[in-house]
Amino acid sequence: MASNILPIPFRRTHAVSLSDALKQYISNKYDQHPDMFKHDLETIDTLRIDAVTSLEAHTSGIRKLAAYAAQLVWIGGKFPIDIGAEFTWYPALGFNTQRPESQNNIRFELANILFNLAALYSQLAVSLNRTTPDGLKAANNYFCQSAGVLGYLRSEVIPDLRSTPPEDMDMMTLECLEQLMLAQAQECSWSMALKKGYKDALIAKLAAKVSDFYDQSAEFGTRSDIISTEWIHHMTAKHHHFAAAAQYRAAWDCLEKHKYGEEVARLRDSLACANEGLKEGRWINKAVLGDLNQLKMKVSEDLRTAEKDNDIIYLNPIPAKSELKTLDRAGMAIARKPTEISDPSTSLGDRGAFGQPLFAKLVPYAVHVAASIYAERKDRLVTNTIIDELEALTNKLRELLQSFNLPGSLQALEKPLGLPLSLTSHAEEVRQQQGIHKIRRAMHDVETLKANDIAIYQEGIELLRLEASEDEKAKMKHGTERWTRPSSRQAGAKLYQQQALIGDQYLKPANDNDDSVKSKFKECESVLRILDGTDRDLEEYVPSSRTAIIPPKVEREASNLRNVLNEVHRMESRRRRRAETLREKAKSDDINPVLLAETARLEREYPMQKIEAAHFEELFEKRLQRYDDDRIMVSDEQEEQEHVSAQLKDANSAFVDARRGDTSTKEREQALQRLENTYLKYKEIVSNIDQGRKFYNELSKIVTRFRDECRAFRYQRRVEAGQIETDLSNAMSSLNIAQSNHLQEQKQRETLRAQYGAKAPIKNPMTAPVPTRAPVSPPPTPGMWTPELGIKFGGVVPPPAHAGNTHNPAYPNTRAGQMRAGQWDANQGVRFS
Repeated sequence: MASNILPIPFRRTHAVSLSDALKQYISNKYDQHPDMFKHDLETIDTLRIDAVTSLEAHTSGIRKLAAYAAQLVWIGGKFPIDIGAEFTWYPALGFNTQRPESQNNIRFELANILFNLAALYSQLAVSLNRTTPDGLKAANNYFCQSAGVLGYLRSEVIPDLRSTPPEDMDMMTLECLEQLMLAQAQECSWSMALKKGYKDALIAKLAAKVSDFYDQSAEFGTRSDIISTEWIHHMTAKHHHFAAAAQYRAAWDCLEKHKYGEEVARLRDSLACANEGLKEGRWINKAVLGDLNQLKMKVSEDLRTAEKDNDIIYLNPIPAKSELKTLDRAGMAIARKPTEISDPSTSLGDRGAFGQPLFAKLVPYAVHVAASIYAERKDRLVTNTIIDELEALTNKLRELLQSFNLPGSLQALEKPLGLPLSLTSHAEEVRQQQGIHKIRRAMHDVETLKANDIAIYQEGIELLRLEASEDEKAKMKHGTERWTRPSSRQAGAKLYQQQALIGDQYLKPANDNDDSVKSKFKECESVLRILDGTDRDLEEYVPSSRTAIIPPKVEREASNLRNVLNEVHRMESRRRRRAETLREKAKSDDINPVLLAETARLEREYPMQKIEAAHFEELFEKRLQRYDDDRIMVSDEQEEQEHVSAQLKDANSAFVDARRGDTSTKEREQALQRLENTYLKYKEIVSNIDQGRKFYNELSKIVTRFRDECRAFRYQRRVEAGQIETDLSNAMSSLNIAQSNHLQEQKQRETLRAQYGAKAPIKNPMTAPVPTRAPVSPPPTPGMWTPELGIKFGGVVPPPAHAGNTHNPAYPNTRAGQMRAGQWDANQGVRFS
């Protein structure tokens, strides 16, 4: 049955186990066990089933859709939008209503549920009895709520979708539907005013506003790729209809106020608007067309009467249309957002209509993100700002000692025979750690991690290359005019940037560092073998010097230098202890309890506000202040080192001056110093390898994510390419059918041209065919042409009855005068008798 009101159709979906996706996500990403939320997981599935099956105009569907939507809004603050559930929905409008779209996106699911809620409100309004004031009032309310849901969907949900919106949820389409719902709500108010017998002036204002709403909806509809031309014609016709109705009622108001000339002018404008609306008559349904015709008939009758009365009786001047005052508007339709959607706190909780919010005890995802952010900042502060600075100070001090050939020069003097105690302790440490074997094994492990990372990285690059190759083949197959989707580098710009970033800023510098470590190991390997050997190997490597009597001055300066060196060793030991203590402090710094307390406060004070990591910035700053003393300690260490370095320089200078000319211990000094330097280099190499291992473990996460994103990108592009090829194939099939029909029509036209001949040029008259006598045959049926009759060229005057040849070129032409015998004038055309 045709209706003058348009409802919004429902979107359809497939079954999805949302609980399985949430359970898996909680198990993988959260510290809490999924079994804690067993009831919530069952409830969310039940809510979805109830919501997606509410596809009929019944008020019970409002609660089902709104309850599920409110819970989706709530859990949006607990989970990220991509939880691993593929939501599949079919468009409700447009040309692809049988082509589903799937997205791993909770906001996409919410958008579809809200669209169906708006559709349900519109269908409830259409299903009501709109012949009574109560029915019209209820319909107005439903249409306004439908417009409110569409407005909320357009302004709040779609902008936060973080993906391409469905084709029937683009901004122009949603604007069109929202204005259409407001137009139909206003139309209900207009109908109610008619039934209650309100004044014509008010009815005119109501009708003018209806016309405005329909005009806006038609305007947005023409800018949408989805709204059908049938709907656009409907809205355009209704726009003109209510413009005519507004002027018609304004004319009645003028009649009541004795403004007879203005009455005629407004009736004329009303008739013009009605005629404009009837121009859409070919595309609108019978109900709308019938309303327009009925209005036009009334306007025409009243216009004839008004013109006659004014011409005979009143003789008022009739103003031009441009002189008429624009009608005022009276808006009775306002988009109303349901509070249970825009503010779920009103419907969730102890006193809420939809019960308790689901997953209330689950720590929000943003809290985990915030904890990760704090851990990263803490590690960066502790490692880069404090520990690395301490190690840099220590390395600078060691370089100073090496430049003074310390402690080798002092050890050679103090112990001319045997091995110094510090040397034997260093050698024992290297032996216990199996120094050379440890380094080789660690370097092999790092190389294995590096090879795995490179293999994963190359796999991602290969996926991008294959995708680009497939896209290029498709482009060559279909041509650039038909294959218009973005190129691989345009569509995957972020992935190609990430590829360059990993290669240039991660792998290349890491490879250079690996080569540097290998070079260090190669330089010190021979001496390190001695440290890693037996005491006998050390004794053979370190020559003994002759025992000599040490002069008092040299002994005094040596004692001063030893005291300074001991201070240096104490400083290094103190820094190692402080670094270890700081690492333990950072390890035990658990911010989770504080984050949970702050989250509880935020949820209590702002229950519907989505928790974001940015909300904890102030907490981070206060929490990191506990490391302020450690940063001050670094500055103190730097000042103390500068003082000790100055003492070391003075003591070493005095020691060297006191021993000037003594070369008895030179070879022993050099051997002891080489062993000391090799030990320090060994510690540096071990530290570098540990850093490399950590780096490649972290890089593994980056390249794995890169590879997975490349794989998903290729899959998405292949699905997209398959869909495009299907569309092109369907288009080509339609084109082939059209071409086949066109060829058949062309062949038929060529056959007709061959039978009757083409039209000759005007300037070159052709000779008439030579007349022939037809064989004797039975007389033809009157009015029927047979091949025996031949073709006759001539004027409008019929041939004489006695003419034996019916194709006589000498027959006179009454419109063109006498024709020459044997000549045919192309201007006269061809006649068949």
